[in-house]
Amino acid sequence: MTTSTGPLLFQPLTLRQTTFRNRIWVAPMCQYSVPEQNGIPTDWHLVHLGARAQGGFGLVLTEATAVVPEGRISPQDTGLWNDEQTQAWSRITAFIAGQGARSGVQLAHAGRKASTHRGFPGEPTGPAPASDGGWEPVGPSPVAFTGLVTPHEMSAADLDDTVEAFAAATRRALTAGFDVVELHAAHGYLLHQFLSPLSNTRTDAHGGDFDGRVAFPLRVVDAVRDAWPSDRPLFVRLSATDWAPGGWDLEQTVRLSRLLREHGVDLVDVSSGGNVRADIPVGPGYQVPFSAGVRSGAGIATGAVGLITEPDQAEQVLANGEADAVLLARAALREPAWPLRAASELGLTWREAPYPPAYVRGRWDDAPTRARP
Repeated sequence: MTTSTGPLLFQPLTLRQTTFRNRIWVAPMCQYSVPEQNGIPTDWHLVHLGARAQGGFGLVLTEATAVVPEGRISPQDTGLWNDEQTQAWSRITAFIAGQGARSGVQLAHAGRKASTHRGFPGEPTGPAPASDGGWEPVGPSPVAFTGLVTPHEMSAADLDDTVEAFAAATRRALTAGFDVVELHAAHGYLLHQFLSPLSNTRTDAHGGDFDGRVAFPLRVVDAVRDAWPSDRPLFVRLSATDWAPGGWDLEQTVRLSRLLREHGVDLVDVSSGGNVRADIPVGPGYQVPFSAGVRSGAGIATGAVGLITEPDQAEQVLANGEADAVLLARAALREPAWPLRAASELGLTWREAPYPPAYVRGRWDDAPTRARP
């Protein structure tokens, strides 16, 4: 479905004073590709993220990027806790900007799901021992994720230090040239662990009822919003449900999203699951209804994810009012220039599509005007 001004996917979106050229965005995807285990992004990240900027995406989000060393999922994760990492990210954001796309960093702390093997094919899985670069994980409570080690319960001082680490990483993100900061509060990582009663059994002010469980994530949001310029958007990724009885659910997600809007968050990137083992009914667009529920129930912009693979399908999500943007993960891995194919299939000419000049000869449509050899 299109409007008089063309496909919704290719209409710009402005949040605060940042305009995205289209509404097709790259979802954060862990690459586990820092062989030196120092958190510094490498040429792999330049090519991986840069190719998708060349491919026409409007926003390119990094993988979960740890705010402290012990916040990494694996020893091979990227980070943003020192100047060397900041400088390396600057090279990548400059390239992305040069392709006409916006760059975003997903700031994260893995909590009880930290210090694991990356699990590449043929490699070990499960907890990473110290001999492989591992460390003792922390969490809101001494409750282990299935198959992983029991985390150390975070003290009040630990919470204070973590809030400051998120704020410091946000300041580094600005120096590095990112346009967007997204806080990772989904997929069973630290902020999600505080939200869910299945992983947060604290009896202090950061546990118990809804207000207690959202308190620490909101502290992080406030610290990051204060550190991030007022003209740049702040996103939060949430898991809308744990897919488990007694866990975090859509009703609580909508309630939290209202608070996030009041605390200066501009868009909720709506995913699901990851905090406990669960049977998830995976299928095309299976998480889109959660995005729709948050958008209508909380009055905040949303991004939809979850096996969105075809242009017509993605366009329909926007036409139905279920999201303000779509984020592609696996489809973007398979096809770095997915937006260029989508533009052709949705009726745009090659001149209207976000082609890099050097790629025009590879355009999808059969327009009579040919690029010079």
